[in-house]
Amino acid sequence: MERENRANNGEDERDVESEGLLDGKEIERYWSGISEKNMTFREPLLVKRVNTTSQIAIVGSNVCPIESLDYEIVENELFKQDWRSRKKIQIFQYILLKWAFALIIGLGTGLVGFFNNIAVENIAGYKLLLATDLMSKDRYFAAFAAFAGCNVVLAIAAGALCAFIAPAAAGSGIPEVKAYLNGIDAYSILAPSTLFVKIFGSILGVSAGFVVGKEGPMVHTGACIASILGQGGSRRYHLTWKWLRYFKNDRDRRDLITCGAAAGVAAAFRAPVGGVLFALEEAASWWRSALLWRTFFTTAVVAIVLRAFIEYCSTGNCGLFGQGGLIMYDVSSAQASYSGADILAVILLGVIGGILGSLYNFLIDKVLRIYSIINERGAYFKILLVITISLLTSCCAFGLPWLAQCQACPTDSSVSCPTVGESGNYESFQCSSGYYNDLASLFLNTNDDAIRNLFSTSTKKEFNISSLLIFFVAIYFLGIITYGIAIPSGLFIPVILAGACYGRLVGRLFESVSELDTGLYALLGAASFLGGTMRMTVSLCVILLELTNDLLLLPLVMLVLLVSKTVADSFNKGVYDQIVKLKGLPYMEAHAEPYMRQLVARDVVTGPIVMFSGIEKVGTILHALRTTGHNGFPVIDEPPFSESAELCGIVLRSHLLVLLKGKNFSRERVISGEEILQKYAAFDFAKPGSGKGIKLEDLDIDDEEMDLYIDLHPVTNASPYTVVETMSLAKAAILFRQLGLRHMCVVPKSQGRPPIVGILTRHDFMPEHILGLYPHIKPHKRF
Repeated sequence: MERENRANNGEDERDVESEGLLDGKEIERYWSGISEKNMTFREPLLVKRVNTTSQIAIVGSNVCPIESLDYEIVENELFKQDWRSRKKIQIFQYILLKWAFALIIGLGTGLVGFFNNIAVENIAGYKLLLATDLMSKDRYFAAFAAFAGCNVVLAIAAGALCAFIAPAAAGSGIPEVKAYLNGIDAYSILAPSTLFVKIFGSILGVSAGFVVGKEGPMVHTGACIASILGQGGSRRYHLTWKWLRYFKNDRDRRDLITCGAAAGVAAAFRAPVGGVLFALEEAASWWRSALLWRTFFTTAVVAIVLRAFIEYCSTGNCGLFGQGGLIMYDVSSAQASYSGADILAVILLGVIGGILGSLYNFLIDKVLRIYSIINERGAYFKILLVITISLLTSCCAFGLPWLAQCQACPTDSSVSCPTVGESGNYESFQCSSGYYNDLASLFLNTNDDAIRNLFSTSTKKEFNISSLLIFFVAIYFLGIITYGIAIPSGLFIPVILAGACYGRLVGRLFESVSELDTGLYALLGAASFLGGTMRMTVSLCVILLELTNDLLLLPLVMLVLLVSKTVADSFNKGVYDQIVKLKGLPYMEAHAEPYMRQLVARDVVTGPIVMFSGIEKVGTILHALRTTGHNGFPVIDEPPFSESAELCGIVLRSHLLVLLKGKNFSRERVISGEEILQKYAAFDFAKPGSGKGIKLEDLDIDDEEMDLYIDLHPVTNASPYTVVETMSLAKAAILFRQLGLRHMCVVPKSQGRPPIVGILTRHDFMPEHILGLYPHIKPHKRF
C-alpha cells in the first residue's frame, strides 16, 4: 500500500496500525481479487464520500494502493556522479534514443490503428452481408437471429477478455492515461496484458455493433506501447542493452506515454496535428517545447504509416471491405457560405449541445454507479451484462428500421441505390427494388459508415425528420448504457454519431431559411455535442477539420465549440474528469480551489513526522519501512556532522530498499558514502516499472545487522523543493502540480525550530482531505 509521507494525525496512525500494512505479495493478491470482483472502483460510484485519510483512494470498502510517480529529478550524489561520467557521445546516444522511441511508437500505433480498422470493417462487413442476404430472401427472423447471434458471440469474446485477463482494459482508457500523466500510478493500467486486451477487445466490441468507438482505446493502446518501450529493457527476455537503462525512470516514461497518447488520436482520426493538440490540451499535465517536437514527429510517423496502407488497400488487398476503414468524412464539396440566420442556428446548436452534453455526462455517472453494483458480483455477471446490452442493441438496430417508410431512390444519386453487398447511404432492408430504408442505412452499418452517411452533402432529403429523431434518441441512450460494461469502449464515436444526427435534424428544420448544407449542420452538431461532453476546444476543432477536410468551416466550428463548452460548464465537469473522480484517483487540478487561499501549508501538516539522520541505524530504517507506507523520508544532519540540525534532503523508500539489499553497513557511525558511490551507479536505483522493484520481503537482515549503521547521504536528494510554512495552500498546490512533484517539504519560517515541519504530497491537496480537516470551510465560496 502506498501511503505518501506526510504528517499524519494520531487518528490516521491508529488506522494504519489497526488495518495493517500490505506488503508486495499482499498487494498482488489484493489486486487479483479486485480484478475478479470489481475493477470499477465501486465505492466512489455509490456514495459521496469524504476521505479524511488523505493518502489513499478507496476501492469498495478496502484500502487501495494508488501510488504516485517520481517525475522529479532526484539530484543525489549518484545522479551527479552519473552525469559527470557521461561523455558527449553518450548524451548524443541518449537523445537519439528518445527520437528512435518516438519513431517506434509512431510505427507501432500506426500499425495497430490500421489493423484495428481493417479487422472491424471486414468482421462487421461480413456480418451485415449475411443479414442482408437473408433479408433479400424474405427470411426476416433468420436474418435477425444471424445478426444478433454474431453480435452476442463477438460481445462475449470481448467481455471475457476484459473480465478474465485484463479488467483495466475495459472502458475508454483516456481517463487512466490522463491520470498517469498527472502522476498517478494505478495498478496494471499500462501492462502488456492490458495492451493485448485493448487491441482485440476493441476490435470485437466495435464489430459486435455496440454504440462505442475505437478512438479512446487507441489512445490507451498508444500509451501502453510507449510504456512498454519505457521499461528500460527486460532481463527475462535478454533485452538489456546498456543504453536502455537511462529510460528506467518515470520522467522519461511520462514523455513517451504522452507521445503514445498523441499517436493514438492520430491513428484513430488520421489527425496528426489534432493528436498533438489533444495531448497538450487534455492528456498531459506538464508540457515543454522539446516534448512538442517529439509528439509532432510521432504523429507524423503515424500519418505516413496510415497513408501507406491506404494506398496498399486501395488495390483490394485488404479484404472485401478493406477500403471502408480509416476514417475520413470529406465535406469539402459543400458550399460553406452562411448568413445571419445560419449564425443564430449555429448558436442554437451550441446551446443544445451544451445541455445535451452535460445531461449525457450526468446519466453516465448514474449508469456507472449501477454497473459497479453488478460488476462487483464477479466476472460472469460482467459478461451477463455485456450480453444483455448486446441483445438490446441488436433489437434496436434491427427492429427500429421497421418504423421507417420506404423511400424512392433519388434519380441523381452518384452511388448505387439501393446499396447491395456493401456499406452505403441507401440500404434496402425490407424495401422493394428502387426504394431504400433511411433508418436501416444508419443502424445496419458500422458506426463510422453511419457518421459518413449523416455527413453526406447535397443529400438534403435523404433522411426523414422522424427517422433522424428516432435514431438520435436510440443512439443517445444506447451510448450511455453501453459505456461502463466490460469491453474496451470509446466515447468519441457515440458522441459524434448522436451530435451529427441532431445537427442534421436542425439542418432539416432550418432548410427553408438556411444556406448551409444539411451535411455541414451534421458536422456542427457533432462539434457541439463533443464540446458539451468532453469540454475540449482547440484539439476538437482541429481534429474535426482534419476529419472533414473543410477549412472554410473553421469559424463556425470554433463558435459552436465555445458556446457548447460554456453552456455545459455551468452544469458539471467534462466526462473524462468525472470518470477520473468516480474511480477515486487523486487527480491534481490545474487550478487551486478558492477555499485553499484561506489556508497555509502548515494547516494540512500535523502530527509527528518520520525522519532519519544522515547516518542511521539499519534497525531504525527497517522499522520505519515496516510500520509505515511512506515513500519519502526527510534526512536530517545533526552535530557532529553539522553545526546545528539542518535539512539534508529527502530519501526515497525504493532507494532505501536497494541500500539495505546491498548491505553496505558499518559498525561505527561514520561517513562511508564513498564506498556506496564506488559500488553503485544511478541506474541501480531506478524503478523498472509501475509497482516493480525490491520489496520488504526480499530483504534478509539478521538481528546482528540491525545495530549497524548506513550512510544515507549518497542517495539523498539534496535539493528538494521546499516552501515556507506560511505559504498559501493555493500557491503550494499550483507549484506542486506545475513542477510535477511527489514530495514537497514544508520548512519553518523562523529559526530555532526543527528544520522541517512536514511533507506535502498530492493527497494533502485533495478536497476530501482538506474539507475533512476543516469542515466549516464552504467549498463553493469564491472570491
